[in-house]
Amino acid sequence: MGTLFTRMRAISTKQGIYGMAVMRPEEETKRSVQASVRNARARLTTTRRMRPDYKYEVMRMFARRQLGIAMGLPALATVIAAIMALWIPLQVVAVWLGTVFAGKAIILALARWFSRQAPEKADIRRWQLRFMLAELIYGICWASLSAISIVSSASNTAPHVVAFVALVLMLSLRTMMAGAMASIVYMGTIPVTVAILFGSLLMQEPMFLALAGITACAQIYFLLVAKRLSADTLDMFELRSQKDSLIAELEQAKAISDEARRRAEEANIAKSRFLATMSHELRTPLNAILGFSEVMKAEILGPHAVPTYREYCEDIHRSGQHLLTLISEVLDLSRIEAGRYEMQEEAVNLAYVADDCMRLMELRVRERGITLEEQIEPNMPELWADERAIRQVCLNLLSNSIKFTPNGGRITVQVGWTEGGGQYLSVRDTGPGIPEEEIPQILTSFGQGALAQKTAEQGAGLGLPIVQGLVKLHGGSFDIKSKLREGTEVTIILPRKRVLQAAKVKAAQLAGAPAGAAGAAEAPGLNTAA
Repeated sequence: MGTLFTRMRAISTKQGIYGMAVMRPEEETKRSVQASVRNARARLTTTRRMRPDYKYEVMRMFARRQLGIAMGLPALATVIAAIMALWIPLQVVAVWLGTVFAGKAIILALARWFSRQAPEKADIRRWQLRFMLAELIYGICWASLSAISIVSSASNTAPHVVAFVALVLMLSLRTMMAGAMASIVYMGTIPVTVAILFGSLLMQEPMFLALAGITACAQIYFLLVAKRLSADTLDMFELRSQKDSLIAELEQAKAISDEARRRAEEANIAKSRFLATMSHELRTPLNAILGFSEVMKAEILGPHAVPTYREYCEDIHRSGQHLLTLISEVLDLSRIEAGRYEMQEEAVNLAYVADDCMRLMELRVRERGITLEEQIEPNMPELWADERAIRQVCLNLLSNSIKFTPNGGRITVQVGWTEGGGQYLSVRDTGPGIPEEEIPQILTSFGQGALAQKTAEQGAGLGLPIVQGLVKLHGGSFDIKSKLREGTEVTIILPRKRVLQAAKVKAAQLAGAPAGAAGAAEAPGLNTAA
């Protein structure tokens, strides 16, 4: 025996090893894919390297800014030229202004050309070199202002001061306009800074040397600003990309969820319709089993040769009755869920139905030693409802209370008025109670609480869902309250519009007749008036 056990354990160990070997490639593949996805996501969210699609977007943003404020710097150049004409010959100023306009025209032409390019056809590297060269030319055009101010008016410091202010202003504007592309900022501002420094050093005066230092500090500051703007732009594009990806994932998840919900609803409806149409096919053989087992149990055609057969017939009959009850509950719930439950509405006295159901349950209550109390308000008017459904609701509530109430317990049935003019039916027991977190579970089909499974008799967990469905068909509400070791109270409320007395009063008011004159009205008409 020990040898056999050792062999079996060795075989199972080998099978486990082989199974692990077979499953290892799939597991490794799944893990590698998950690891690559995590690494790619981390790389996308942490790196500062510009992706190709981002480069196109940044350059496109730069081109749009140039086209959006095309006349900003030319207008500034015109004002500066008008001021410089006070000290410098007009021909020289006009030549300088013409070069500035020409440099700006080159940038605008490139921006319009790039805006017409498709993303897949644009060579980003080549376009970046083109814009850098254009910015370098434009920066040199502006930088020539410093040389003009020194050469044309060497003895007067005013033109140089004006040129200094104009060029520093130009540096700040170019940094703001091209901040997303640091390389273009460098090419456009460094020539201007070099010109200011060179001109200030040539003047050999303390004030201009101070201006040179200010210019150097300003250039460093503008470069840092450009770097920060470039980083912020990349962050903006990254966040937008993540937002678009998240939206796409949410839309895809919503589409999958909607499709799954639609399929689940279709499957549930198909199931309910199938069970609803199988009523005759399921009940007919069960009725035959019950009928023949009843005949055999009662020994109508003669006694059994073996007494055990009679016990078997009793078991068959009892099991058939239980199965028929279960099938009836399933079919009723399926018809309710499928919307095929046909209500036969008529005038129903809720108090009478409750009292009749209590009499039907007296035998079971007496066998368990349970006290059954009733608190029914007198002179309750009739309801316009389905009597079979109301009776089934009352029987299900009483049956549940009897199953969950221990021997010697107490069940109280109440029927009365609600504050809104409707009627209610309440069944309260002294059973073990239901935990609050399990109440939603027991209201689902075939749902049972853990404590109820230990203490209750055999059941399928369909009683309360059927009650809830039937009450909703009547436009009413369903409420359950329970405390552990104290008991459970289930209350159903039928709305005021189903109370015939209220309907009669309203019909009489609409007809302009006294309330008593409406007593002879037909029930359907009364329900419509309500």
